[in-house]
Amino acid sequence: MIKGFDCSTPLTAQTAAAFVNDGYLFVARYLVPSGYKALTKSEADTISEAGLQIVSVFETTANRALGGRSAGLADGATAVQVAHDLGQPPGSCIYFAVDFDASSAQMPTIIAYLRAASEATPEYTTGVYGSYAVMEAVRNVGACSHFWQTYAWSGGKKSNFINIYQYLNDVVEHGIGVDYDESYGKEGWWSTITVPEPPESYPLSPKDANVIIPFLSAGYEATSSTAAREEFHRLANELRRVSGQPEQ
Repeated sequence: MIKGFDCSTPLTAQTAAAFVNDGYLFVARYLVPSGYKALTKSEADTISEAGLQIVSVFETTANRALGGRSAGLADGATAVQVAHDLGQPPGSCIYFAVDFDASSAQMPTIIAYLRAASEATPEYTTGVYGSYAVMEAVRNVGACSHFWQTYAWSGGKKSNFINIYQYLNDVVEHGIGVDYDESYGKEGWWSTITVPEPPESYPLSPKDANVIIPFLSAGYEATSSTAAREEFHRLANELRRVSGQPEQ
């Protein structure tokens, strides 16, 4: 379990650092084009530099998903543009919010919205935020791949496949209002800081390889068999390869 939170208030370097010091590893922020709650590129950089991962959630109004397919296509296109502006990397997730107590009769419209949003965001994975009923209905038809459940409207039920769980709302911490979340893997979060590729490692050190190669060279010199010499040469080059040295 990983500790996180979501908020509508932009984070400063000071507040982001304070949450990191308290053991938080991620924050969910709003991927919307404008308004007081919108994540900006400078804030995304601030959050990333503090050491927090970012979860992107698209929400303009609580019941926007009731706009169905046409709303999903429009919101998906907007979300992609904002994600590009923020530097959100392809392959990470954009969650679309169903922030109300959705009824079973409304699920087909919600599913159409999510499918359209996913269609409009091909370079990103698609997630949904909502109640237990939303999680179950959306997963049953495969409308998206990531799931962020809220305890609200869930009647104490919790889906067993979710990536993120929001378990408490409207808490004030470090001077801002937040909701508490926990995550369980494959959240689809991101950062503006590129992690460098680790240096290539080799199973054998050059020093050890160069201790063994002379024995192969001695065998090479001791035989007149062309096939045997080719094999000694191949083995020596194999040792060079696995120790990161150029072949000869």
